[in-house]
Amino acid sequence: MTGRGNPPEGTPEGVPGGGDDEYRSVVFDESFVRAARLQEFSAQERMGEHAKAVRSRHAWARAGASRQAVVLVLLIALAFAVAVYMGVRHPYQDSQPQTAEPLRSSVVPLAPRGEVPGGEPAALFENSPASSFAIGAEGVTLPGARRTHSFSESQVMAALTTAKEYLVKSALDPDVLTGGEVRPLRLLLDPDQLDQFDRSLEHPVDDGRYAATGWLTRFNPAEVALAGPAVRVHGTLTAIERNAATLEVTADHTFVYAVRRPHEGGTDHASLFTVRRETRFRFDRVDLRDHHLELVQSSVLAGPQACAANAAGYLRPLLAGQSTKDDAPPGTNPYGIGRPKASLCGVLSTSALPHLPRS
Repeated sequence: MTGRGNPPEGTPEGVPGGGDDEYRSVVFDESFVRAARLQEFSAQERMGEHAKAVRSRHAWARAGASRQAVVLVLLIALAFAVAVYMGVRHPYQDSQPQTAEPLRSSVVPLAPRGEVPGGEPAALFENSPASSFAIGAEGVTLPGARRTHSFSESQVMAALTTAKEYLVKSALDPDVLTGGEVRPLRLLLDPDQLDQFDRSLEHPVDDGRYAATGWLTRFNPAEVALAGPAVRVHGTLTAIERNAATLEVTADHTFVYAVRRPHEGGTDHASLFTVRRETRFRFDRVDLRDHHLELVQSSVLAGPQACAANAAGYLRPLLAGQSTKDDAPPGTNPYGIGRPKASLCGVLSTSALPHLPRS
């Protein structure tokens, strides 16, 4: 055979001249051999039937470390995907959002021992325990807000501010007080309580759940008129963290109204009507975000008012010159089936009434 006979590994030792010049610049070291795409079978492997002279070396075989890295990345991605899936499908996760607790309320009339004093509103206020009370919304003061374990200072302040807004609209708004528009008040409630609120106003019942006066203060315009827009107010607001998901605001306020008969001209025969209202509001994070609240408890003491008055729909003040005489609450039948409808009544202390100077 003719042609170049020297192997590519170089000229064997002892061959004069060092082989052909064109191979002198090529070095076939071990790394070059391992990186070759074609690998020659051994003599024993080539003896097999239909054996090829060479075999292809896959790119994975040339990059073992890179392959391991890719496999590791894929395993990590798979583990992360499984963790996310299990988090979404966790068997102990609540499938339903938390619903608002329904309102529980009580309205207790306070009956006077004698006639209700009457006179000009200014003189009545001046000679009553409400003389030092603030006027209107200024009496619903906000305390300093402090962060809790789970809620920021701004979230606590938002809860206090929303609670104050509800108190002002439910007990000081002239439209609400005279049996008018309640939509601004309704917009503050958690949507889960709207059905109970609507039913309470449309079909009030003194059962601890559906009394309109548990939600707000209002008078029947056919029976009572406001003798002046100024309402005297005094009370407190406090906020605590009930749990990691809920803030609770407690309000304790006394509201004093000057009222009169609806068709009397002037205010010479006005009288004072006092409402002590203790309320508890709750706020979850959705309520705080949406400017809503949950009114969960309301306890009302109101007088002067007759024990027999049905105060579920409207508060019914005894006006100037009126008295209860021998008024007594209706009896309660302990043999009745279902929820007992006990009628509660208290006695209005004489110190709570105005003491006008004798002329």
